[in-house]
Amino acid sequence: QVQMVESGGGLVQAGGSLRLSCAASGRTFSSYVMGWFRQAPGKEREFVAAIHWSGSSTYYSDSVKGRFSISRDNAKNTVYLQMNSLKPEDTAVYYCAACGVAGRNWYKERSYDYWGQGTQVTVSS
Repeated sequence: QVQMVESGGGLVQAGGSLRLSCAASGRTFSSYVMGWFRQAPGKEREFVAAIHWSGSSTYYSDSVKGRFSISRDNAKNTVYLQMNSLKPEDTAVYYCAACGVAGRNWYKERSYDYWGQGTQVTVSS
């Protein structure tokens, strides 16, 4: 069975940093695009970042570009999200996701086939 587990969330002051990890098991995701999404209370789940299977290309939402960095270690079947200069508006549950089909729009939630259960990130002002 496929399982994706996020970790690294918590409480941090504005301007601080957190590093999220997503460890996958039950399937090798080395050939998948991996993404991060987030959902704040009362809001739709939104795209945060994605990374090509090779790690050669990355994609970011405008709201996090320049502050967040996505990376992956295919040998460990793990994807990371380094979050710097955090703002209170970054507060949300963060989810990792995987897509194994080429040609999809990686900004869209519906493009992803597998999802983790999420980890809470809270940024205090």
